[in-house]
Amino acid sequence: MLAFFLGAALALGGCARPPAVSTLEGAQAAEGPVSAFQVRPLPAAQGATLLALERAPRVPPLRYRVIVVPGSGCAGLGAWADRYFAGLQHAQVLVLHKRGVQPSARTAPGDCPAWFVQSDALSAWQADAQVAVQAWQAALPGSDVLPTVLVGISEGAELLPGLAPEVPRLSGLVLLSASGLDPREAAALQARRLGALAEWDALGRLQASPTPDSAVAQGRSLRYWRDLWHWRLAEPLRNGPWPLLQVWGEADALVPQEAYQAFAQRAQARRAPYCHRSLPGADHGLQTATRDGVQQVWAWLEQWARQPALGWCAPSLR
Repeated sequence: MLAFFLGAALALGGCARPPAVSTLEGAQAAEGPVSAFQVRPLPAAQGATLLALERAPRVPPLRYRVIVVPGSGCAGLGAWADRYFAGLQHAQVLVLHKRGVQPSARTAPGDCPAWFVQSDALSAWQADAQVAVQAWQAALPGSDVLPTVLVGISEGAELLPGLAPEVPRLSGLVLLSASGLDPREAAALQARRLGALAEWDALGRLQASPTPDSAVAQGRSLRYWRDLWHWRLAEPLRNGPWPLLQVWGEADALVPQEAYQAFAQRAQARRAPYCHRSLPGADHGLQTATRDGVQQVWAWLEQWARQPALGWCAPSLR
């Protein structure tokens, strides 16, 4: 059962960590406190507060803004945000965290405290993120005309269609290591890949039962699983009016290539621009032994920001 949870459930971003950095880079990040990124408290739903990270552009001029929705789990991105987002040279960057998550926290996904397990659900995360983004946007200068990009990492991509209306000058969505399918469909494909369809079907029966939301199965509350079971992502992504860039690793162990390819085929019917990039040999974190695929994505965004008229799907952005 544990193997199933760490495979099929992680494929959804259900407990997925954000894409990893190398051991050396992680050690370097651990040597000192966050420098360029500052903690930014933002209002969340129901009068709560979430702690975001914010950074000014590394190199002037400021050309665009990036709002990042990470994958799930209860660890913060503070320890390695500088390294991970280094390639966003001319961007102001806002990184959201789930309610109660400290940016400096390094808690492993399997060690999240009980309060987090009980509060974690896609609907709650989306409601908090919407309020936070509204507040952040409202604090920008009234004369602001800069474009904004929404980036979803793994599970974070599932929130992007719901956040898009909160961003007035939205230029597009970026999906990193996210299939684009409804999470239930993506999970079923991963369960089949792992030979764990029986476990997945059992979880489906449990979430459909009268068992209370607070009950825990596979490390998540039934509230979480019920949200996930009925969450719609593929249709709003396919029908949305925003340009869409999707990037994944061809050696991703957590999301089947079949899932990526299924959405890519459906997305060809989009009226708005859609392009995808699959990185040979890259894992779920877009890493290979010799290449950091995340920085390649940021390089594409930087190139687009210099020549936005070319669009995201220009042949030169490769």
